[in-house]
Amino acid sequence: MYLSQEKKEEIFKKHGKSEKDTGSAEGQIALFTYRIGHLTNHLKTNRKDYNTQRALQLLVGKRRSLLDYLKAKDILRYRAIVKELGLRR
Repeated sequence: MYLSQEKKEEIFKKHGKSEKDTGSAEGQIALFTYRIGHLTNHLKTNRKDYNTQRALQLLVGKRRSLLDYLKAKDILRYRAIVKELGLRR
């Protein structure tokens, strides 16, 4: 599987408060970004995989709503996670 438990803990440790902190907005945004990257690479080779395409669209929507929440709640945390993940160019 592309996303092992160790990889999840690494993502949450880097972007969350700790490796067990799976509820923070930053950790979830980072995890969604990792999954979006994986699905994007999959769709580059499998263009007609519409189920994956739908899953990708749902993940992007979830990440967008979490980013909107974080922007309204704490603009400094929003700017930090966007810069850290390189979401805006």
